[in-house]
Amino acid sequence: MARYVLAYTGGSMGASPEDQQAIMEKWMGWFGSLGADLLDGGSPFGPSATVGAGGTSDGGASALTGYTIIAATDLGAATETAKGCPVLAAGGTVEVYETVEMG
Repeated sequence: MARYVLAYTGGSMGASPEDQQAIMEKWMGWFGSLGADLLDGGSPFGPSATVGAGGTSDGGASALTGYTIIAATDLGAATETAKGCPVLAAGGTVEVYETVEMG
């Protein structure tokens, strides 16, 4: 099984405490459905900066909002798993990246 990073953009945490609780329950349900394939539930991201050869700017260039790491047999399977991610229902997107084992 290979490792895949699911990188999130967009989505929201909900305006009210009730909305936030409902969204968190969706995330926890999805994580539960992944079973042993969930390697790292990840975290949402806070403030960011972009560092390049020309200097640093406020805000990440890619606007990532969080990540999760899963195990899957191949990119197609990881992509299918990503289709169940709750960030999609909140208007966000998921980018799926295979990690490359070094050494």
